[in-house]
Amino acid sequence: MTRVKICGVTDEVGFDAAIEAGADWIGFVFFPLSPRYIAPERAAVLSSRAGQASKRVALFVNPDESAIEHVLRVLPIDLLQLYGTEINPAALRVRFGLPIWRSCGVGIEGHLPKSAEGADGLVLEGRPSSLATRPGGNARSLDWSLLQGWIPPAPWILAGGLTPSNVQEAIRISGASAVDVSSGVERAPGVKDAGLIRSFINNAKALSPDFARGVDHVTNRSSVGGTMARS
Repeated sequence: MTRVKICGVTDEVGFDAAIEAGADWIGFVFFPLSPRYIAPERAAVLSSRAGQASKRVALFVNPDESAIEHVLRVLPIDLLQLYGTEINPAALRVRFGLPIWRSCGVGIEGHLPKSAEGADGLVLEGRPSSLATRPGGNARSLDWSLLQGWIPPAPWILAGGLTPSNVQEAIRISGASAVDVSSGVERAPGVKDAGLIRSFINNAKALSPDFARGVDHVTNRSSVGGTMARS
């Protein structure tokens, strides 16, 4: 069954809908320039509304260690998702004892990562435009067919421009066994729609590719990132 991450949750409506519909991961965005930014204290309140069946993901952009430390003091986090060139996934894994996902923007085949650069997993989405103010969450799809011949260096998740109406096609073409959505289940930037969340999760989980190349396609690893088997 396809695994699903609902990212950029900011309120009870989105959080509760994601939990009730069976999201595998819920993402909190700790990047102030994002319309989906949430204060750590607010994220802690939301997180306390349900148990840990859905794992919590903390998303940062080029964070310093103090920012991560603050979030981890305030609420339980299962893994870190990082954007930026100024990061060292291996060092952060050792420092915080958490699995690391690295986000990658893909515009052409040459942008597909050949190395995980120390990360436990990769999140693939469309490469942002030169005018973008955010490295991700821009609803930009990548060409899913590029992934058909790609040899992934680590488990991966498909993101970028996914919606309830196109997620099954994206899974079929790319072979992804896990998907990540944010703006595709919103009625306004940063405002999740419960109905869209339910539709997205139901559509994604209804489709299990015959040959999934996403989170489970890596030697001797059974879930995203190997060390993330508990997730």
